[in-house]
Amino acid sequence: MLEIVVRTENWERHVTVSPEELGALVRRIGDEGDRFLVLQRIPDLPDVFAQVWHKTGGDYTLEHRAGGADRHFGTEVAEPEAVIAALTGWARQEPGWDAGHDWSLLDMGTAPDVPPLDLADDERAELERQVRETLHGGYATRAELAEIAEEHLVTEDRRPVSPAQARALADRLWLERVAEQAGWRGETDPERLTRAFAALGAAGIVARENFACCRNCGDAEIGAETAPGTRGFVYFHTQCTDSAAAGQGLMLLYGGFDDSAATTAAVGREVVAALDAVGLPTVWDGDPGSAVHLTPLDWRRRLVG
Repeated sequence: MLEIVVRTENWERHVTVSPEELGALVRRIGDEGDRFLVLQRIPDLPDVFAQVWHKTGGDYTLEHRAGGADRHFGTEVAEPEAVIAALTGWARQEPGWDAGHDWSLLDMGTAPDVPPLDLADDERAELERQVRETLHGGYATRAELAEIAEEHLVTEDRRPVSPAQARALADRLWLERVAEQAGWRGETDPERLTRAFAALGAAGIVARENFACCRNCGDAEIGAETAPGTRGFVYFHTQCTDSAAAGQGLMLLYGGFDDSAATTAAVGREVVAALDAVGLPTVWDGDPGSAVHLTPLDWRRRLVG
């Protein structure tokens, strides 16, 4: 698998794709509304990406940026196979992946200077605390963190953080976390949780991470996630994620789609068994009216972006 995220013009987001899946996406683009792909590595890094644009009947415009606007290169490629080979090599960071193409340095202009934040110490600390809280949850993208940074201190008559300042702050804190996670070894608890949720999904239990903003919204929206053969659900919402990131454990909400206590209890037992199978400790009294709690939990979710 390729450790990349691929975004399409029509708002699809493909995380960790195979070379064959990437090839299919490249061959697909060309029609109106579906003419480009943007690739980022995992974890996403500022000013590092590749992209391809194609209109049916024409060549492919292939570009990559390697650390800033002054390192943005482009070339024209006739055949999709050559594009696929280049993008696969880029994704794998293979030496010489860009050989065989006539790359040109593209003039993307000069990046404007970003003025420092003009904030009191307490405001700066509060802003960074808020961004870090979401960052440590592990599900936000750099763009989402920048939006939080821009909007968090807004009042009716004051917007103290500009979009450029917000992006700079989010990127700085993001890179700090990327450096921190480089020292993590082995499978983390959130990765064990993802593995348990995948097993539950395969067994007919809809399992969603960081789903909806709260329990009311989650319970209202989880029904839309059903598919043929699903019997029940389990999820945790963003407030649960915040608690986990703060070291307070994780609450899992579950139920049966037939609304019966017996089905809900059966789903709860399946959830606990799946978590036990990956080595995650649970606290649950067997009551279908009680949530399943994961505790203790070391919440170190690796960033994607």
